[in-house]
Amino acid sequence: MRHKQKALIIGVNTNHQTDFQYSMKELENLAAACDIEVAGEITQNLNRFNKTHYIGTGKIEEIIQLLKHTEAELVIFNDELSASQIRNLEEALDRTVIDRTQLILDIFAQRAKTREAQLQVEVAHLKYMLPRIVGSRDSLGRQGGGVGLKNRGAGETKLELDRRKIEAKIAALNKELETLIAQRETRRSQRKKSGVPLVSLVGYTNAGKSTIMNAMLRRSHQAPAAKQVFEKDMLFATLDTSVRKIKLPNHPPFLLSDTVGFVDKLPHHLVKAFRSTLEEAATADLLIHVVDYSSPQHQKLAEVTNKTLQEIGIKNIPIIYAFNKVDLADTEYPKVEGNKVYLSAKNGFGMEELIELISAQIFKNQIHCEMLIPFDDGRLVTYLNENANVLATSFESDGTKLTIECNQYDFEKYQQYLI
Repeated sequence: MRHKQKALIIGVNTNHQTDFQYSMKELENLAAACDIEVAGEITQNLNRFNKTHYIGTGKIEEIIQLLKHTEAELVIFNDELSASQIRNLEEALDRTVIDRTQLILDIFAQRAKTREAQLQVEVAHLKYMLPRIVGSRDSLGRQGGGVGLKNRGAGETKLELDRRKIEAKIAALNKELETLIAQRETRRSQRKKSGVPLVSLVGYTNAGKSTIMNAMLRRSHQAPAAKQVFEKDMLFATLDTSVRKIKLPNHPPFLLSDTVGFVDKLPHHLVKAFRSTLEEAATADLLIHVVDYSSPQHQKLAEVTNKTLQEIGIKNIPIIYAFNKVDLADTEYPKVEGNKVYLSAKNGFGMEELIELISAQIFKNQIHCEMLIPFDDGRLVTYLNENANVLATSFESDGTKLTIECNQYDFEKYQQYLI
């Protein structure tokens, strides 16, 4: 059984941040997502961060004493640290020091499954390392594995790379990424051409996006269990964008994409690295902004998501707010208020209301028509049953008559069958 690392978490509350305690709790959850046991916590109120040590020097002795008492091997700080701050803290504490950014990068490195996600994470951590490579402590050589080490390289190999080598590696990785992004772009344009609407799930990490997607898939007669996406009650369970076709009874089909979740203080390098993945949301016809309503900070979490979407350049796309996990809050559900729906994806309550909201938004331009399909063109009947909303079917002497609701693309493509 692998030894579970123990850590202290350290935070500075500058200018009386109201959500500071929540931020520290989130840091603890991020550590747990990396399989680290939090053995203690030290916080300090300051007007601004200490330039040399992030925390006031008087607190250093307090941290040293707590390290002795808890035998923690790691010290995790709640903000991004400069190279000199990491160096000074490691010299003073004689422990591995990592910051919030490094911790998130480590989680991403562990969770990335597809080649594209792995490349994006590697580019992000190399860019993070670049200003921190010079003057790293000699004692880093004692590191043998675990969090804070994976992204610093296996042993010391990556730390020994000079700036030029790292920049060359970033360039090579970006070149490979460009090929994968071009392939994604081709698939995206093909989907656009087909006229099937794209609905994209966005939201804070662990809000329940994957749970909503799986609840939709269970209702879709075209989605076997193998198409379900990974869901778990933990931060950043989903890193890779998944796109699934949803065909619900009495509705035309649509595509549903599940995207990487956001988090407060999400490292800039990661936002930039995952831009191509998140462009899935940028080309959507509708966004479902999933919010964990059971969190006392749900308004703040929704603001973080909206701010991140703006940074990526996602705007002017209709939004439905899905307030999830309402079963854990003292609120009536399911209910709909304008573009807001209160639901529990885990229990399935409120999913029908969400589906109706989605349908009203993306299928408002569907064309109602009748087609007569010759019997020797049975494949088209199958296609329309899968890709349109077939309202009625009858068998005439010269073919199959369908009353359907379809998109503009199919209406124009199969005009010769219109009656």
